[in-house]
Amino acid sequence: MRAYVVTAPNTGAVQEVPSPVADPGQVVVDVHRVGVCGTDVEFFTGEMAYLHQGHAAYPIRLGHEWCGVVSTVADDVDPAWLGRRVTGDTMIGCGHCERCRSGRHNVCEKRFEIGIRGGFPGALAEQLAVPATALLALPDEVDDRAGAMVEPGGNALRSVQAAALQPGDRALVLGTGTIGLLVAEFARAQGAEVHLLGRSEHSLGFARTLGFAGVWVAAAVPLLPWDAVIDASNAPALPALALELVEPGKRIVYVGLSGTPSLIDTRALALKDVTAVGILAGSQGLAGAIARYAAGDVDPRPLVAATVGLDRAGDVLAGWRPDLDRQLPDLKLHGPKLHIDPRI
Repeated sequence: MRAYVVTAPNTGAVQEVPSPVADPGQVVVDVHRVGVCGTDVEFFTGEMAYLHQGHAAYPIRLGHEWCGVVSTVADDVDPAWLGRRVTGDTMIGCGHCERCRSGRHNVCEKRFEIGIRGGFPGALAEQLAVPATALLALPDEVDDRAGAMVEPGGNALRSVQAAALQPGDRALVLGTGTIGLLVAEFARAQGAEVHLLGRSEHSLGFARTLGFAGVWVAAAVPLLPWDAVIDASNAPALPALALELVEPGKRIVYVGLSGTPSLIDTRALALKDVTAVGILAGSQGLAGAIARYAAGDVDPRPLVAATVGLDRAGDVLAGWRPDLDRQLPDLKLHGPKLHIDPRI
């Protein structure tokens, strides 16, 4: 089959590789759609921390935001999965440790992460082998474009849940990328008044088309009582800003990761009596994201700017974007996400 393989920093290509087989407990999925995210880009550039910590090494096959159709199941897997549209959890725990047994497999010390950690091949390929225990079925109401947005949606939903927002609360989301916009969408669906802070003119302009209460640059953020501040950025300075802005006794949530260490003053954390929560992975939020997508409470599809073929994977990882202003002249602003369809 065809798969995109990164072999060194800023080096990769579509290769012919052996098709996966369904080992015990696994299925093989024909991949229909894959999202490219910042983690994938960091692997491509060589900046990703796992490469330097021994958790990952080249060559690597990326892709952890995906959906597709089950084409093969192992003998010990329920054959009812055959032909079903699915997505899946990125985090594959050992299944035996206390963390896994208590539902925290996303922080299992021995975990694999599909397309990320431990050499588990990702979905930037025509097919993907995945444990059946990691599968989630997609209802008809969740099409392929939304199906490949379930993984980032799970991260966003968990972030909103960690913020403990109540209807009428006021939330500030730092970052106008895919995760930030999804966090904002889920927070609004929760009944909160939602504002965003961003940087680039294009991302700010697109965020404004989504109808949130406010979209700001850092210098213009109003001094309002923020019941929650959720940092979905990769900017090293914003975790400290989140702590500065949040209302005393309320919550900050960190779901974004910067490329260099970001610092907060824990004295301010204590003296403001603030609760700070970190989020790793969407695992516990995936089913909820699917349910909210299916119900129409949150629609992730406007965030997807375009879908391209597997031959463009390297270009996308290197920062290329299609000339949508020329291709779609009536659509002046475009979402942050690009999808890849390995079938084309």
